[in-house]
Amino acid sequence: MSAKVMEKNEITEGIIWRQLLIFFFPIVVGTLFQQLYNTVDAVIVGRFVGKAALASVGGSAAVLTYQVVMFFTSLSNGAAVIISQFYGAKNKQKLHAALHTAAAFSIIASILITVAGYLATPALLTVMKTPSDIMPDSIGYLRIYFLGIIATLIYNMGSGIMRAVGDSRRPLYYLIVCCILNIVLDIVLVVYFKMGIEGAALATIISQAVSAVLVIRALMTSYDMLRLIPGDIRIDVPLLLSELRIGLPGGIQSSMYGLTNIIIQTSINQFGTDTAAAWAAFGKVDLIFWAVSGAFGISITTFAGQNYGAGKLGRVYKSVRVCLGMSLALCGSILAGLLIFARPLLSLFTSDDAVIGLGVYMMVNIVPSYAIFIFVEIFTGALRGIGDVMIPTLITLGGVCLVRLPWILIVTPIRKELFTILVSYPIAWAATALLMIPYYFYRKKKLNRQWSRA
Repeated sequence: MSAKVMEKNEITEGIIWRQLLIFFFPIVVGTLFQQLYNTVDAVIVGRFVGKAALASVGGSAAVLTYQVVMFFTSLSNGAAVIISQFYGAKNKQKLHAALHTAAAFSIIASILITVAGYLATPALLTVMKTPSDIMPDSIGYLRIYFLGIIATLIYNMGSGIMRAVGDSRRPLYYLIVCCILNIVLDIVLVVYFKMGIEGAALATIISQAVSAVLVIRALMTSYDMLRLIPGDIRIDVPLLLSELRIGLPGGIQSSMYGLTNIIIQTSINQFGTDTAAAWAAFGKVDLIFWAVSGAFGISITTFAGQNYGAGKLGRVYKSVRVCLGMSLALCGSILAGLLIFARPLLSLFTSDDAVIGLGVYMMVNIVPSYAIFIFVEIFTGALRGIGDVMIPTLITLGGVCLVRLPWILIVTPIRKELFTILVSYPIAWAATALLMIPYYFYRKKKLNRQWSRA
């Protein structure tokens, strides 16, 4: 890509499958590199510090940090959707205001999350019944992470905006550089300076700070229609409300997923350090599926948003069909690979046979059902792109609040078995898919009628 975004918009004019792939690959590779921050921490501390350290980095602390980042990322998706629609419509004035509103919101939210997260860390880990032998390390890791979370949130907002205007390559390049930096710092601080998980946390936030600086620089210098000017950073209240209208339902949805994950992590912790370590390792191994599936979701949101803004409704629908087929093919292959290579993949994180055995058991009982979630991801992403977020959010919350959460709170205490916890995932996904798929086709039919009368 040239130093400036090209005038011809390939997302609204190019061959759909080809442009989806061109747009998708930088996102998925970038997502994988972003996940490598915490994964590398887990591998190095698991191998060089021990399984208790692995449980600290990849257990309760990882669930909490992931929840915070996902909540904010969901909020930032509102800004990305608004920006993609203004970009598709070539509305420079609104585009400028939306960008600087998003930047101001990122700064304010980051400060609030840093203070609240640092102060609440011990209480949060206690509520999650974190095993006592890993509590001090978990507190240390989580507090350092919160102190540097401003960089993570600014990067996520900035990279989401860059992808919204069709630039998925620069965020990838920046992540590759910073992931390499993270690996080097992990080795230096953990292996050579023996700083334990505090060293892993420092390596992560330093690397993320570099990625945030690179994203800010790109937004200030690299685009014609979109340019960040520090002096113009302020909140445009109507635009912020529009961004929150789209982003907040996703944030609430993410929070409910996070709440169930916290409850599940709490239940897992009660099985002991081996099970917590296995769950942590498993949570890193299956990230490749979530990275690919999520990248398709981001891709279809951008494609739907820009084509909807450009008035090309037929192209929106075709993009959804093509994206769904591609996701089923690629994600299905990944799921098969995870099952076939479960033991070698888990062995990357620990040499403890008991931990590996538990991890394999988890993968066998959950991974096949991930195929259900592909439909939820694509249809939700498409609906979000055209600005329809409330009903999809309610459907998703129904799967979480009315299925998974009651299952965990009622059934799990009755049958205190690991399998009881694991099966809550496919049950909730199936319930969500059974409502989301029909709603997408209903919304499509309704939109066709509205546009035919226009």
